[in-house]
Amino acid sequence: MEQQTLKITGVLSDPTRFSIYQYVARQHRDITVQEIADTFKIHANVARLHLTKLEDVNMLISDTKKTGKGGRPSRYYNLSQEVVSLQFPYRDYQRLSEIAIKTLCSLGEAGAKALVETGETFGRESARDFVGSLDQNIDQLSPKEKVKYIEKIALNQGLNPEIFYDEEKNEMTFRIYNCTYKELVMNNRAICGMHHALIQGIINYFFDCTVLEQESSMLEKNEMACTYTTVVLSQP
Repeated sequence: MEQQTLKITGVLSDPTRFSIYQYVARQHRDITVQEIADTFKIHANVARLHLTKLEDVNMLISDTKKTGKGGRPSRYYNLSQEVVSLQFPYRDYQRLSEIAIKTLCSLGEAGAKALVETGETFGRESARDFVGSLDQNIDQLSPKEKVKYIEKIALNQGLNPEIFYDEEKNEMTFRIYNCTYKELVMNNRAICGMHHALIQGIINYFFDCTVLEQESSMLEKNEMACTYTTVVLSQP
């Protein structure tokens, strides 16, 4: 584990490489070497080297695909689904949370209710702590600015979000391409309620969101993301 940690930190210590990883994470699609080269104004060989190093530590994955134009297949890169965790010193909070969540799930309806309350509280507190760290007063932010903060908080939570905000209708479509509890959800769908509540908690810190409806789930066949729609956004 120590050697892998050193390897990961070594890969991410390069500012350009870290920026490339962030860029790939935000695109939600396959990325080519040439796109990275053009975006970051670097030679294609340098772009390929950065992408290969990120793949070596399992932060990216790659595959070759035919372009339909003849010639050699092109290599495409995308975000890996493998969880990478760095802690100094080591703390196994993930294992503890897994056991706690499984225990709550085993309690039936009361446990499911507790999971939802936990998710909503965690979402609100995450938003509060983030805004507090920036010394911002949310009452002075416009709705559009609040949506930007929601996106940043979701990024910090590892949700890999994509947000569309309609100013005229004051509605927001909130799409996430990574589930914080993906490994646990496969065995217990009740955890989806906690994840839904987590997102609700983040949004409710900024708005009185009367309805947060889930339109799709990444657990469904051919769905890459969970999509939510806020029907009404109003000031808290």
